[in-house]
Amino acid sequence: MTKEDQVDKIIQNHILYSMGLGIVPLPFLDIVGVAAIQFDMVCQIGNAYDKKISDIVGKSLVASLTSSSLARIGASLIKLIPGIGSIIGSVSMSIMSGASTYALGQVCKKFLSEGIDLEDIDEDLAKTIYEEELEKGKQVASDLKQKSEKQKDATPFGNSAPAEEQEDIYTQLLKLGELKEKGVITEEEFQKMKKALVDKF
Repeated sequence: MTKEDQVDKIIQNHILYSMGLGIVPLPFLDIVGVAAIQFDMVCQIGNAYDKKISDIVGKSLVASLTSSSLARIGASLIKLIPGIGSIIGSVSMSIMSGASTYALGQVCKKFLSEGIDLEDIDEDLAKTIYEEELEKGKQVASDLKQKSEKQKDATPFGNSAPAEEQEDIYTQLLKLGELKEKGVITEEEFQKMKKALVDKF
């Protein structure tokens, strides 16, 4: 596996993690969880390029780029509406979370692959790239969502669906545990997200 393939795999995995947390039906908490996933992705991409990303640099990059995606907050707020609001908000937040993670990953990949440390990047250029990649990310996230749904639909009589769901939630819980251990999310946030994931299944 080439370094580029390795980074692409890191980005795809975190898109899926982000989309999973984007479905969590808790306003604002989904944003916190997705930001934590994105920070973890930035650090892993840095490691792939033999670059140690500090907490300050990583979290600042996530905040400065993803804060422009106001639609993420809007989708989260929709969940405050009883009933249909939660359904619409969860779907749109899931796609936007995945798209945002994709765009952020592409920004990191571009600069680090060119040997530019993240603390030295041109912030305006980074935001421009992020916005361009965000649109592509929406399609990427949508395709991943459709692929996942087709795989579930293709399962005869749903025989293996429970195992797939259990594996999916297990993976997400492991990722949440890692984020808690790293201090990215608090114990309280971990417990709330864990409960929401368990309840979802």
